[in-house]
Amino acid sequence: MPSAEIDYYELLEVSRGVDDATLKSSYRKLAMKFHPDKNPGCAESEAKFKAISSAYACLSDPQKRAAYDQYGHAAFENGGMGGAGGMGGNPFNDLGDIFESIFGGFGGGGGGRGQARRGADLRYDLEISLDEAFHGKSEQIEIDVSVACEPCDGSGATPGTGTRRCNLCGGHGKVRAQQGFFMVERTCPTCHGRGEVIESPCRSCGGEGRVDQRQTLDVNIPSGVDTGTRIRLTGKGEAGPFGAPAGDLYIFVHVKRHSVFERDGTTLLTRAPITFTKAALGGEIELPGLDGTRHTITIPAGIQSGKQLRQRGAGMPVLQGRGRGDLVVEIQVETPTKLSAKQKELLRELQETETGDECPQSKGFFDRIKNVWEGLTE
Repeated sequence: MPSAEIDYYELLEVSRGVDDATLKSSYRKLAMKFHPDKNPGCAESEAKFKAISSAYACLSDPQKRAAYDQYGHAAFENGGMGGAGGMGGNPFNDLGDIFESIFGGFGGGGGGRGQARRGADLRYDLEISLDEAFHGKSEQIEIDVSVACEPCDGSGATPGTGTRRCNLCGGHGKVRAQQGFFMVERTCPTCHGRGEVIESPCRSCGGEGRVDQRQTLDVNIPSGVDTGTRIRLTGKGEAGPFGAPAGDLYIFVHVKRHSVFERDGTTLLTRAPITFTKAALGGEIELPGLDGTRHTITIPAGIQSGKQLRQRGAGMPVLQGRGRGDLVVEIQVETPTKLSAKQKELLRELQETETGDECPQSKGFFDRIKNVWEGLTE
């Protein structure tokens, strides 16, 4: 029975107030049930499939559905809604678009030619010292990489020759194969999705358009890099096949451990041993920095081991920014293990003052100990 004589809602087995999602779901089930590929040679299934396709093409369009709800099939007779350009023409006019949106290309029109496949990205691991990370540097590296073939300029064809349309896919770059009642679309195995084949392959690259080569590259390492920093060299990865764009080369930085400094982001950490007299009386110490200067650290009187002192602006440079982090110094008070007789005498005197009337924090007493102690240890 022609689809024009059957109610579209009944054909799709839905009610008149159906929402778009339910309408699409019902159509999909019916389309898969009556699809000609599933029912080869069955004229009744083919007619049913055409009918439900016409019904869905109408009801999935808001304007056509409104006209159908008001006037029924008469809305599309005598050129209504665009005549043959509306619902009066071939029911498969819009079928490719319908299947493309619902089944992701299943049963649709011919496929397109494949896009040029970009070359692969490459990784290179580079180890540098903390001093190099502080100052930055220029480094030369060597890598084995596929590059565009010079004789054929990356085309893969012998100079003076060209390409022809692939006979297997007809230039579409894709072929179809039936699996059960589904038509599956795949990349053409002959032209690899290009839609064309090389008539005379280049002898240098075998028609691939690229050859392996060892290259020397200059890498600029900016100051402030840290382990895990990634530097991209655009277009320095694998060359793409048949003249396609090259991938990128990624330099992964690894910073070696330093004998004096540890690092936490832009903060440098180190430990500084001091004598117990300097810890008690206070003073200053000097530490060499990665920047080549000597940094003066002020030691407050009475400092304890483990206390951290911060020198602002003496740490690592900010990567691709301004300023520097801080230098953090952890104080370690050293206790002497070998004492002379005079040193022992001074310490006994100190012990007596700690239990006697004299204040153990008497500056004059500690100054005397310091002078004598330093004279004995010179």
